[in-house]
Amino acid sequence: MKNTDQFVTFSTVIDECNWMMMLKRPKESAVGTGLLAPFDQNVWILTLAAVIIYGPCLTLLTKLRSKLMPEEEDYIRLFPSFWFVYGAFIKQGTSLSPSANSTRVLFATWWLFIILLSAFYTANLTAFLTLSKFTLEIETVQDLYNKNYRWIATEGGPVENAVKNPDEEVHFLLKTVATGRGSFLPVNDMPSLLPYVSEGAVLVQPSVSLQYLMYNEYLQKTRLGVPEAERCTYVVAPGVFMTKRRAFAYQHKSKLKSLFNPVIKRVIRSGILSHLSLRYLPDTKICPLDLQSKDRQLRNTDLLMTYYIMITGLAAAVSVFLAEISLKRYIHPKNDTIHARFRQKIPKKIEPAIFDGSRPPPYECLFGKTIGQAKKKFINGREYWVIKKENGETRLIPMRTPSALLYL
Repeated sequence: MKNTDQFVTFSTVIDECNWMMMLKRPKESAVGTGLLAPFDQNVWILTLAAVIIYGPCLTLLTKLRSKLMPEEEDYIRLFPSFWFVYGAFIKQGTSLSPSANSTRVLFATWWLFIILLSAFYTANLTAFLTLSKFTLEIETVQDLYNKNYRWIATEGGPVENAVKNPDEEVHFLLKTVATGRGSFLPVNDMPSLLPYVSEGAVLVQPSVSLQYLMYNEYLQKTRLGVPEAERCTYVVAPGVFMTKRRAFAYQHKSKLKSLFNPVIKRVIRSGILSHLSLRYLPDTKICPLDLQSKDRQLRNTDLLMTYYIMITGLAAAVSVFLAEISLKRYIHPKNDTIHARFRQKIPKKIEPAIFDGSRPPPYECLFGKTIGQAKKKFINGREYWVIKKENGETRLIPMRTPSALLYL
């Protein structure tokens, strides 16, 4: 209450009561998707900017070098530059083979950047998936207000008095009460509040009361034979949002203050009060935030980004495929007049099994020979017809390529 000093006087402070929040333990950590967790959002933005910008920079610098030294190699165009940057980013090679030293330095700089970035990402991802701390979405009263969570507290307690006091720092709770997301319930025993927490509400109580509530609920599940991994249903948020000092109140000029204050000081210094408040609780922390599970397995939330990448890649491939089909069939249709002319020159004596008409040149007219008198051979990865002339000379004629027209 406000301005209480004008009505009463207080004794020595007995203790400080910390007010905390208890909520249902979530199945997943609030850190987010596992594949994005190793880097901060700013790091991802700068990395994306580097991937987008480095390609045009590579083209611009090589073009400037080719203008100053035109006798050297030509500059790298924009599209190959983008593919080099993207290919190096996903640990792929490139078909570009620059000979200029400046271009080689640019290539080596990007590769070094990718190597270091990949090393940091791999190390942080391993640490996150194995050693990361479990986090909650609700840690402060401001989170209750910003994320539209419902909370409850006991009616007539210090929380209700603090919320209705405009001078307190918990004004966010007052705003939630005004919107109907905060309520004070009349209860006879604390366990009756657990069903509300199981339904998603946040319980606001003193830390010692929450510890007793969680410990008794843990013991009850142990007696019922509930597996160890399912006994810690609730969790206490790590942050203390309100601290209140407790003391006796006397009337002004009362003799009780001088009588009780020395005794209270001796009791506090001896530690009796703190011992009595925690005497029924175990020494270890009850249902901590991080259960320290040693057999943690990857879940779908950890690999969610991989699914997004796969779906996005498939959608992009289908889009490019449809664009290619539309471009070739409707915008730039293929001209088959040359092939039609070649098919008209095919003599009837050539069997279709030997010459199917799809090959550009009339092979049966080459040097007065027919295709049946030639042999097929692969040389340096390409397919040739090997024909021997009457004078013993051997000629190689490429198959299925327009360059075969030169041998007509």
